[in-house]
Amino acid sequence: MSEFAYFRFMSYNMLTVEEQQHREEIIALTEQVLDAKGLECDSKISKISQEQLREILEGVRRLRKRNKRKIEESSGGEENRQKEAADIVSLE
Repeated sequence: MSEFAYFRFMSYNMLTVEEQQHREEIIALTEQVLDAKGLECDSKISKISQEQLREILEGVRRLRKRNKRKIEESSGGEENRQKEAADIVSLE
């Protein structure tokens, strides 16, 4: 189902180059957005307007941005812990 939505995004040239390169991630996030909107089959997706398709893609982008931010925060925290540990060792 979300693969079909992905191909609709592609056919309207709605995706950035980066989004095209991360196809599987976009499909997975699209699945989440479609579930939240209650769209569950290809026949419904094929009938939605380009504007509705754009709204779905905006939801996908918001989710992707949120996920990236979470990853950066968690990896940033890990880097800070490693720096602190290195500082402690150098003080001794």
